Amino acid sequence: MESVPAVFAGAVFTLFGGALMVWTGARVRRAEPVAVGVNRVASAVLAATAALVSLGLAAYCLTRP
Repeated sequence: MESVPAVFAGAVFTLFGGALMVWTGARVRRAEPVAVGVNRVASAVLAATAALVSLGLAAYCLTRP
């Protein structure tokens, strides 16, 4: 059984990573900048990478004993 702090951290990472992934996808699909004043491709890649790292951390927190 997972500990309460690990479940809470996993839930926070899941919500943040999922929301960031959806927001980044919506901005890229509309051809709008993800970050103002930054190269569109670079900012989209960085945001998507941060979302994937967050989702990976969520999986780690939720699957550790």
